[in-house]
Amino acid sequence: MQGRLAQWLDPESRAWWDRLHGAEPVRGRAIAELHERLRREAWFHIRLRTRRLSDFPTSDLDDLAVQAADDALLAVLRKLDDYRGESQFWTWARRFAQLEAPVSIRRRLGHDHLAHDPERAFALPDPGRSPQECAEVHELLRTLSSAITGRLTTRQRVVLIAVAIDGVPAATVAIELDTTPGAIYKMLHDARRKLSAQLAPARALRNHTTD
Repeated sequence: MQGRLAQWLDPESRAWWDRLHGAEPVRGRAIAELHERLRREAWFHIRLRTRRLSDFPTSDLDDLAVQAADDALLAVLRKLDDYRGESQFWTWARRFAQLEAPVSIRRRLGHDHLAHDPERAFALPDPGRSPQECAEVHELLRTLSSAITGRLTTRQRVVLIAVAIDGVPAATVAIELDTTPGAIYKMLHDARRKLSAQLAPARALRNHTTD
């Protein structure tokens, strides 16, 4: 199977494939090079996602990128034989760094964003809301956080946070969860439907008080 796949790969992807399936020290050098590329990819996405958090220490970026690259590399090596050559190898591999970047941020913050700090989770800007408006928004987010924790299945929660909040592509999440992008969109749709039903009373009350 490996030989047949290698015949259809582009030169760069085939080089990665051959080296990662090769003997030492070739394989070790390939792993080190891949880790460095994953680290740079993770750093970019971590920086992009933390720019809105004014209190997030930039001195942590390098450490978080290494952590994300470590986890991404393990995922790549674990799923290497699942690679089918439908895209270039690096296009396939970099998705794992994109997926692990927001995970490392949440880990650094030391808690589940949605359960403990909903405003940080959604990185809400402050466009000059009044104190009453801020209180209403915060209460709505607390209701949303409670609904996500209590109403969704584990996989729905993972998909919602990854795709809708962290902005991870559905195709990337599908690879990590060993499913298809279509299944990811179905889980996302079901999760949103549950949350909409859960939030309907809060919306109705808010609309009634503003009339």
